Formats: sequence, structure tokens, C-alpha cells
Amino acid sequence: MRSHPFRLLLGLAAGVALAACGKPADTRPVIGLVTKTDNNPFFVKMREGAEQAAAAGGARLVAAAGRNDGDNAGQVTAIENLVAAGARAILISPSDAKAIVPAVRKARDAGVLVIAVDSPTDPVEAADALFATDNYRAGELIGRYVRQRLGNATARIATLDLLPGHPVGAQRHNGFLAGYGLPSNPRESNELAEPPGVVCMVDALGDQARGQAAMETCLQKHPDINVVYTINEPTAAGARTALERAGRAKDVILVSVDGGCRGVQAIADGRLDATAQQYPLRMAELGVQAALAFVKGAPRPSGYTDTGVALITAAADSALASVGAQEALGRCWGDR
Repeated sequence: MRSHPFRLLLGLAAGVALAACGKPADTRPVIGLVTKTDNNPFFVKMREGAEQAAAAGGARLVAAAGRNDGDNAGQVTAIENLVAAGARAILISPSDAKAIVPAVRKARDAGVLVIAVDSPTDPVEAADALFATDNYRAGELIGRYVRQRLGNATARIATLDLLPGHPVGAQRHNGFLAGYGLPSNPRESNELAEPPGVVCMVDALGDQARGQAAMETCLQKHPDINVVYTINEPTAAGARTALERAGRAKDVILVSVDGGCRGVQAIADGRLDATAQQYPLRMAELGVQAALAFVKGAPRPSGYTDTGVALITAAADSALASVGAQEALGRCWGDR
């Protein structure tokens, strides 16, 4: 069931209602988790890790999400509800890295610890700490894979990106181009590089249907595309459908970032060529553990914690230090 921000206070008030009925109130400290959506398998796994860590530490996790990727207003409401309900710490994966900052700063001014997970705020220092994939490196890994696969052939690249100005989307895109060997922007940039060789760039917002539509658009304009980079595996699945319908699936290299079980299985089945595997369960576990330490009196955590990334290909490749798909299925989105 979809979690909407306005439901937060209903759940958080349950302890008060129980006390009024003569039953003991839930006195466990509350830790919030605010994700971009609640139906993306990536965030489902993140919530699983956060719930496990909170339960193990004697805290209660309350999760909320935006209605879709980019729903900053929903995330702001979720933060405000959590603060009003007495949450001691909030983990958030920002949909809009800049727009969320005032709400984050307001929460911190109220004494709440705010940890960014998966995606940074902009500026990064707006949150207390960041637990996330090195997204630039994730892009570099799949870029190097494409460089090896393509050999001396000329690249005609389509990039199916996230949305303008988002740090994660920019880092993956620019890292991919740098890994391939094309001129690119540095990891600090939130602007998408567009060097020669990139013939089509479309924002797909991490969505499968939009990924299919974006790929159809690119193929109409540039039917000779031979490399497709996608922001995540749902986008890659949409792109694959479009490539199949155009009769181009077998002669286009398709790569992505995520490393979920469906994506890794797609590699094993020959529907995706490579991906960079992230570990959202680990992100959430580490973030909640840091929050629990803070609740128990430790100093606020700070800085960036790299939660790991690995290149996944059909078979392990020592030259690329890649992990084979069958092995990767045993660790998809879990701890390293």
C-alpha cells in the first residue's frame, strides 16, 4: 500500500491512543525514513534495511514517501509531520536536492538529526551526513565496460537520464562518459555533459514507461544508436522494450545502474548487458545505526560514507573486476 505523508501522524499517534485506552504507550524513539517513492523496489529494499536496523536497536521506524520521483512537496510534508510527532532522526532520499534544503534545515534547527541516503542534498552540508553509492564511480564502471565491448567502433550514444540538476543523475551520466573516455564534467557538477558521440539525451525520471518512450524518441531521430546508458534498471527495461520493437535489441549495448534482482536477472537472461550494483539495504542499516547512536547520546554523524558499488556482467571479467550475474543474484541490493 502506498504511504502518503499525511498518514504519518495517524501512525505516530497510535501510542497515545493506546495509552488513553489503558494500554501502555509505545515509548520507543521514532526514526523517520522519507524516500522518493514507495513502489520502486530500490526503496522497498531500503525500507526493509531501515526497519531491521531500527527494530534491532529498540527504535520505531516510520516510513513515508513522495507520490512520485520529483515530489518535493510530499517530502517536505513528511519531514514536517515527523518533526511535529517528535522524531529524533530522519533519513531522507531527496527528490529535489535544492528544494528540500529549507525543510531539512528547519528540522535540524529543531534538534532533529537529518541523514541523506542514496541522494545528497545540495549543498551536501545541508544534511548532517550522507550514506550513499559513489554514483560517479558507478557510471565510470559501466562506461569502461562499454569501451571494452565497443572496441574500435564509433560510439553513437543515447542517454536516458533522471531530471535536470539532480546530483545522482548528473554523477552517473558524467561518470559514464568519463569511464568511456569522452570529455565529461567533474563529479561535483550537476550539469550533464554532452560531448561528441552523445547523439540523444532524454529525461526518463527513472520510470519504465518513460524509458520506453524516451528510447522510441531517440531511435526515431538517430536509428544508428549503438549504445544506451540508462539512469536505472526500470528505465533500462523500458528501453529494452523499445529496442526489441524496433528490431535493434541485438546490436545495441544497454547498460544501467541499480543491481536489483530483476536487473541482474535481466543480465543473466541477455536483456541487459551490464549494471553497477548498489546496496540500499546497507545504506539504510548504516544510516539507522548512526541515528540510534545519536539518540543514545553520541555526537551527530557527519561527512560521507561510501556504501559500495560493483560492476555486474554476464560472466565475471578479471580485466574489469566485474562480478558475474549468478554471483550477483545472491547479493542484489543487500550487504556486500
